[in-house]
Amino acid sequence: MAEHAPSTTDAVPDDAPAAASSARPDPAADPAAPDAEGSAPGEAADPARPRRSAATRAAILAAARDRFAADGYERATIRAIARDADIDPSMVMRYYGNKAGLFAAASEIEVHAPDLTHFPREEAGARLVRHFVERWECDETLTAMMRVGVTNEAGAERMRGVFAEQIKPVLAAVCPVPEEAPTRAALIASQILGMALCRYVLHLPPAVGLSHDEVIAWLAPTVQRYLTAEHP
Repeated sequence: MAEHAPSTTDAVPDDAPAAASSARPDPAADPAAPDAEGSAPGEAADPARPRRSAATRAAILAAARDRFAADGYERATIRAIARDADIDPSMVMRYYGNKAGLFAAASEIEVHAPDLTHFPREEAGARLVRHFVERWECDETLTAMMRVGVTNEAGAERMRGVFAEQIKPVLAAVCPVPEEAPTRAALIASQILGMALCRYVLHLPPAVGLSHDEVIAWLAPTVQRYLTAEHP
């Protein structure tokens, strides 16, 4: 059953600023308010009842990723996302403040790139490709952000930030020419993101049909060259 806030939909404008939710204190910050499961102060929560706040947040984020991917950042609205999640728009405002805050939460990505210095140098390319293939297969956030990134500047900026903050330092550790790490990172992205686009967004049959080992076998030699070759 969907979770609804007491206020009506008409009370929450699309993309209202974060201050618009200040009239709705967060239960976690207000000891007099009911907790996330609706228990009154002093009442013990039923351990058999799932925490609705966690389920609501998950529903909002899933709907937001789909809506941002389908409509782009500018066209996506709080009302549409709330409708997709089957909740009141005021709940979106309550948890995330405004559309910018929701987008930031929905696009939070941790790629957990492997430390390539822990592996033999000649295995770096295969290790990196395998890691990303496995991440793409199990993390829908990456696929959703890929869709947003190819159609919207906010999504593209988020993807650039991920590579700058999380990928380039990993590559710099094994790059023979450290000052070339940004260029090499871009070349590696062309391989990994290119395959991800074809396989998980465009669903090109030949790309979808490749096994994990086949994807790694095809991409790893090129990625290895970008990682460790002294010259082009």
